[in-house]
Amino acid sequence: MVKADEGSDPASVVFDAIRVTKEKNADVLICDTAGRLHNKKYLMDELAKIQRVINKELPDSSREVLLVLDGTTGQNAILQVKAFKEVTDITGLVLTKLDGTAKGGACIGIVEENQIPVKFIGVGEQIDDMEVFNSDDFLNAII
Repeated sequence: MVKADEGSDPASVVFDAIRVTKEKNADVLICDTAGRLHNKKYLMDELAKIQRVINKELPDSSREVLLVLDGTTGQNAILQVKAFKEVTDITGLVLTKLDGTAKGGACIGIVEENQIPVKFIGVGEQIDDMEVFNSDDFLNAII
């Protein structure tokens, strides 16, 4: 785990993590950008900077960029995805909080409009409550 003091530039933390990954010849690097709000320009600018660092330092690496969305958000999630797509190359979605009353119906509009697949869903708060997304199960739950 690579971390820095609170208030550090997130892109520099990612840069350091990439350096450590290369030094240890690791196969996988996971970067969690924790809590980005699409309507906070400085947070989105940081995300764009993180992507530039990764593109420069690991240009030939395979990547999975997952955007985590709250299943209770509703139609506003479509705007969130659009904003994040403008600054990073999202390859999949994680839809959380599907264990409550939320049905995640906005998911259909998000996938249709953005052509980004849902990869995982969260159905609780425990570590085992993250599941691979199954479209048949999802549609049956909505219906």
